[in-house]
Amino acid sequence: MTAMNHLSLGRQVLDIEAEALSTLSRRLDDSFSQAVNLIMASHGRVVVSGLGKTGHIARKIAATLASTGTPAYFVHAAEAVHGDLGMITGEDVLIAISNSGEGDELLTIVPVFKRQGGRLISITGNPQSSLALEADVHLDAHVDKEACPLNLAPTASTTAALALGDALAVALLEARGFGPTDFARSHPGGSLGRKLLTHVKDVMRTDVPEVAPTLPVPEALTAMTAGGLGMVVVMTAEGNVAGIFTDGDLRRAMGKLGDLRQTPVAEVMTRGPRTITAERLAVEAVEMMERHKINQLVVLDATGKLAGALNMHDLFRAKVV
Repeated sequence: MTAMNHLSLGRQVLDIEAEALSTLSRRLDDSFSQAVNLIMASHGRVVVSGLGKTGHIARKIAATLASTGTPAYFVHAAEAVHGDLGMITGEDVLIAISNSGEGDELLTIVPVFKRQGGRLISITGNPQSSLALEADVHLDAHVDKEACPLNLAPTASTTAALALGDALAVALLEARGFGPTDFARSHPGGSLGRKLLTHVKDVMRTDVPEVAPTLPVPEALTAMTAGGLGMVVVMTAEGNVAGIFTDGDLRRAMGKLGDLRQTPVAEVMTRGPRTITAERLAVEAVEMMERHKINQLVVLDATGKLAGALNMHDLFRAKVV
């Protein structure tokens, strides 16, 4: 085959699968709403099962449901008939996926499951199949042909089943009011989880260099260098934040005053510095720094006292930027 033939065949496969999904969308009816309502009314979990290629699709659908607010897990149909059926209870909803709707393994576990009082949603390519007729709700995933040139390998049919599973997951997500914070809780290792679950107190430094307002600038600079924050916090005798002294303040003071050896740090510090409380989200600290074009923030506790400080490098290390 030439490269042009490869390209033509690739486009043909995508066109066939796109048409299958377009037809599926037009065919979607009230049974879809019934499936959503059945799952929402359940007190158990959603169990998704299939065999072969549809088994892989079932596993992915279960993962998508679980990550979007609907507790779900995958059970392999062949393993279910050899003991794994014990994981399923009468409170659960079983989503059984089979293009033919006649797979022996699924048809073996369905009666046992239904005798427990469980509810069945089937996804098949044949509305008159045994599995479809046994279901409380049937979702028709029929495709006119597979993308495989032999019309044998599951391609368009598995794409249709997967898309139906995604549609169910998204409809359930909306029905549950599942939002970004909920998503972050189930994805704590991802970038969204870090952004929505990381608070300032999780990344701030508590060993903040503090100096008195009367301290000469050279000594304040020594404390700044030792602290590694690019700043020192200037504190009053009462323990309140009077200001901060940063690298930028030093450069500006040198340009204006020249000799700073006898200058008290209070004369060149930044008064009324930007602050944030320790309980705020770290992404809010990022937004504040970017909006005000600053690199450091003073962190206060609930009483307004100094709790710590952080700079942009701390936020980079925490991967919230």
